[in-house]
Amino acid sequence: MTLRVLVDVTAIPQDRGGVGRYLDGVLPPLAALAVDLVLVAQPHDVEGFARRMPSAEVIAAPAAIARRPVRLAWEQTGLPRLAKACRADVLHSPHYTMPVLAGRPVVVTVHDATFFTDPQVHSAVKGRFFRAATRLAGRRAAVLIAPSRATRSEVVREARVDPAKICVAWHGVDTSVFRPPAEDDRARVAASLGLEGRRYLAFLGTIEPRKNVPELIRGWVAAVADTPDPPALVLAGGRGWDDEVDAAVAAVPPGLTVVRPGYVPLDDLPGLLGGAEVVAYPSLGEGFGLPVLEAMACGATVLTTDRLALPEVGGDAVAYCGTDSASIAAQLSRLLADAGERRRLAGLARERAAQFTWERAAEIHLDAYRAAAANGPTGPV
Repeated sequence: MTLRVLVDVTAIPQDRGGVGRYLDGVLPPLAALAVDLVLVAQPHDVEGFARRMPSAEVIAAPAAIARRPVRLAWEQTGLPRLAKACRADVLHSPHYTMPVLAGRPVVVTVHDATFFTDPQVHSAVKGRFFRAATRLAGRRAAVLIAPSRATRSEVVREARVDPAKICVAWHGVDTSVFRPPAEDDRARVAASLGLEGRRYLAFLGTIEPRKNVPELIRGWVAAVADTPDPPALVLAGGRGWDDEVDAAVAAVPPGLTVVRPGYVPLDDLPGLLGGAEVVAYPSLGEGFGLPVLEAMACGATVLTTDRLALPEVGGDAVAYCGTDSASIAAQLSRLLADAGERRRLAGLARERAAQFTWERAAEIHLDAYRAAAANGPTGPV
């Protein structure tokens, strides 16, 4: 029997972050499997999904749900009605929240548990909201999907969810996009950053407290301030709510360069990541760590932390540091001084990144849908 699955993709922002990248990666190979896929999307996303997945049915949600409070209300009322109208066997809610009365088995993706373990790195409102959403999903969903073993363990402990109810589906990486860049791509991106002919370090991610960007800035300053031709620091990604970043940038000594390009288009990411001397991602904790995997696939030398899921991604193919500026500085200095070590890690990174595929993630999602359908609205896997 072919399952008919409705996936609610209305929570994706137009500027694709981690959740958007996850759905853009896993849905096309999922549509190629033995599943009848229906997507409900914001109107601005309908054409793109229909083009990438011609075998899937794509439905436009009401335009009013562009406002978040309206979307959350629609999720509780309009989404169950839509699931019934399209005769879905399973509903997949891929971003923590779900309708309380869905009328059919629900699969929920829970991306990380730092709302429980590190509440200080989130706003108070956001933390309360996502803790409640995760607990609700743990009680009401038929199956949860987590992107790492670390996230599953944290959700089990903090939200008291039966571990048998949680599937682990590592994210993948699209190596047709994220690959070592040609020299022309490196030069084009460097020129767009105002760094033509210059070395630089790169960070990619939303500028929020969890990403530990102020400590990265201070660590970079300590590592390069007294070196000839110090590499610049590129802080790429959407602005979040980290109030300390501006002060850390303002304290950077004269003669050092910080570039803040904001959101970087997908086509430019290989040139940005693969062109960096080091991609630094000293996060306080990740549910998966997709920027690390994408940098690895681009042949970058990556420096990250050993917090939560990051070692699952990096393995022995990346360098690790602590979360304080002194540890970051020490490891940056070591890597910048050793071109051979950078080449060694870059080669290992490409090999390891090839093990993470969206096709495998899609197969695990299909297993989760089948388990949900077999066990009913709130049955265990």
